[in-house]
Formats: sequence, C-alpha cells, structure tokens
Amino acid sequence: MQVVVYGKQYKDKDLPFIQEVFDALYAQGITTYIYTNYLNDIEAAVNFPGPYAKFDDYLDFRVHRIDFVLVLGGDGTMLNAVTLVRDSGVPMLGFNLGRMGFLASTEKKNIQSAIAKLARGQYTTEERVMLYLESNPPVFGDLPFALNDCTLLKRDTSSMITIHTFLNGDYLNSYWADGIIIATPTGSTGYSLSCGGPIVFPNSGNFVITPVAPHNLNVRPVVISDESVLSFEVEGRGDNFICTLDSRFELIGAQHQLAVRKNDFGIRFIQLQDESFLKTIRDKLAWGSDIRN
Repeated sequence: MQVVVYGKQYKDKDLPFIQEVFDALYAQGITTYIYTNYLNDIEAAVNFPGPYAKFDDYLDFRVHRIDFVLVLGGDGTMLNAVTLVRDSGVPMLGFNLGRMGFLASTEKKNIQSAIAKLARGQYTTEERVMLYLESNPPVFGDLPFALNDCTLLKRDTSSMITIHTFLNGDYLNSYWADGIIIATPTGSTGYSLSCGGPIVFPNSGNFVITPVAPHNLNVRPVVISDESVLSFEVEGRGDNFICTLDSRFELIGAQHQLAVRKNDFGIRFIQLQDESFLKTIRDKLAWGSDIRN
C-alpha cells in the first residue's frame, strides 16, 4: 500500500499528531510519499521512523501507484488537496487538525485506529460531485473546478451587485445582493450553510443556489438538479467583481460570460468503518444532544 501525505503549514500544537500519523504509517508497513511543499515545512520538526519519498505534483500520480491521499489539516486543506488529486481517482481521507472538520472528518484522537482500518481494508469510498466553471475570457487556468462552491461576490465595501441568473437558458432571477453561492452537496455545509442554505446529502444529485445578503427578503435558497447549467450576467457600480472556486479567487468584469455545470469528474472520499455522513453532521452540529444541563 502506498499513500501520499498532504498538508499546508503546520502549527506547533499539531506536531504530536503529525508525528503520530507517520509513526502509525510505518507501524503498518505503508509506503509513504510526502507532498514536497509540506515536507519542506515539517522535515526539521518530525522524526521520521522510516524511509519516505517526495511527491511533487499531480503528474506524479502517473508515475506512482498511489492508493490514498491522507490530508493533515482542516477543511481548507482538503479543498487545496483537490487541486493536487484532480481526476486521478485516488481517494482522500482527512485528519482534522482544524476546527469544524466536515471534510476532514477523522478526529485527532482516532489517527492510529483510522490508519489501521485503512491497512485492513475496513472502509468504503464515495464519490463527491464537483462544479465546473466555463468562462469567456477564461479564468482559473487549468483548475476551473470546485468541490465546495462557486461564488460571485461584490468587492470590498462597494454597493451590492446584480446577478442575472439563467437556468438551462431560461431566466431564473436577478439577485440584488452581496453575491450568490452555487454549492454542491459537499459544499452545502460550508459558506452556503452560513448564509441560510439547506444541508444537502452527498448523493442527492442537487446543487444549491444561495444568495448572500439579498436586498429582497422574498429571495430564498433554491435546490436544483445537478444536471442543470447555470449562466450569469453580473453588473454593478464597480468595474470588477470576485469569482471564487473553493478557496481560490479571480477578479472578473461585466464582460465575462460565465456558466456553471457539473464537472466531468468527481473526488472520492474514504468512509471508514463505523463512520458516515450522518454521524459527521450529528457530531459537528451537536444534533440529538441536550446541552442545557
């Protein structure tokens, strides 16, 4: 079995858990590659108990037969890891060193047991749908996709913008707002949720359109089929607006022609034995818990 360990900058408080990951991998006899940028950050701080190799970028998936990508960090790190994994089909498992952990759902206290379950094959995989952004002129280079969401937002403290939105070519609505969010089921527990959007289960076959601070109070989030194509015309007092794909952003103008649809490939998540999406949202949102006493 071969794995890639991916992360961003580490914090001192996380070092014991990072060390535990590498100790557990070597104890299970798992061949370990480390994302080069992350290795440069942790190499002087971690005591590696055995050999390891560097993993430079997406193209290395064509050279090495990688079974899993283990992500050390929070949900933001998971989203960054998507730009490494792309369409390789390699499943991801996130160890939550951050706060909420909807995507990086394996908690620090379960590191050793999680890696043992991987080694014993006690897991399933599920595919998560992603978004694809078509733009003329092009934006986001060779990474025009997102696992969580695509947003169109006003800049800084400028006045609200108007986003004329079309569903499969038919006029849907003009959103007078700070922006809108187009979220996948995976992204429904992120920015969309904080703006009043619903929680959508991973395999429901839907996207969610959630307005950000809409001017009209009768505008509410809507759920559409993920076979839909959304197109947009953005206007406002400013010359530029913000377009985001997950944690990445580009400046766009009124001249940009934008459309969002389902991406041609998805991302595979590892679901360890005795873990599930239901358990994750119950734990993270404290559903079924009475905290009054």
